Amino acid sequence: MADFRQEVLSHLDDLWATDSSQAARSAGKALTKDTVWDVAHPVNRLTGLDAVVDAFLRPLQSAFTGLHRRNEIAIGGQNIRETGGTWMAVVTHYVGTFSAPLFGLRPSGKLAFLRAGEFFRIEDGKIKEAKIIVDLLDLARQSGRMPLPPLLGTEMLFPGPATHDGVCPSNGDGAASLAIVEGMLSDLHVYDPKTSNSPGQTGTDGRWSENMLWYGPGGIGSNFRWQGFVDDHRSAFLSAFPDRKGGNHYCRIGDGNYAAVSGWPSMTMTHKGAYLGVPATGKNLTLRVMDFYRCEGGRIAENWVCLDYVDLFQQMGVDVIARANEIEPT
Repeated sequence: MADFRQEVLSHLDDLWATDSSQAARSAGKALTKDTVWDVAHPVNRLTGLDAVVDAFLRPLQSAFTGLHRRNEIAIGGQNIRETGGTWMAVVTHYVGTFSAPLFGLRPSGKLAFLRAGEFFRIEDGKIKEAKIIVDLLDLARQSGRMPLPPLLGTEMLFPGPATHDGVCPSNGDGAASLAIVEGMLSDLHVYDPKTSNSPGQTGTDGRWSENMLWYGPGGIGSNFRWQGFVDDHRSAFLSAFPDRKGGNHYCRIGDGNYAAVSGWPSMTMTHKGAYLGVPATGKNLTLRVMDFYRCEGGRIAENWVCLDYVDLFQQMGVDVIARANEIEPT
């Protein structure tokens, strides 16, 4: 039996052919005519094959010379959420020379790795629906134009899994992996405001490995172990958004030792404290989220996180793309 995951990845490789004149032909093979794509701000909702080609595929092909994909994780399975369906979840980089503007962001003229999280709903071998977060903040950082304060975490490309088996995994129990993640998510809702700790996360019965690695998006960075996660991301986030509620997911799938979840938006919250240089606005905000997990020994060993921070900051009244364009690289 053909592996639908490999078939979808083949379609995706064809979609990002460097010759933009072939984009419509490739899209016709890979997408349904009525496909609907939700892409990170400022692209947002695209309805129909032509809109996807004109507003997302071709802009990427025009912006990157030698554009191609490097997939780090690609898993697939049945969505356990009410929306159902067969889904693929992918962590990839769009790679090439950033030679022309992309969604308003000035180019660097240099090699760039644009990280992306992608969720695709598959019907009859074609992509019926997609949710995609491209990390424009990190692309701005690579271009020497980071519009936010220095990261608390470590700036880095998203590495592939330590086990090098994230693309169409063949070992492990997807249901068990997803169960570990769901238990963690349930416990994460409750936290101590003094320490930012939640029950069930670490320790003998904890959900996270002692040497957990958390790979965060532009604006946050990556960190090591639970305390690194708290120090380099969680404390600042909870201080700014103490009433945040997450887990509103349209998709949750498990595949082998991997699981992936996403909400569009996943999180609702009130901006009650300063965050990454932006004073509290008191506004009600939403956050689009994608999480990809690798489990090992009954715990979460690695977590790749994609957040639509361009959209989040737009809600706070800050156009980070315009701000980035005002910076001259040093």
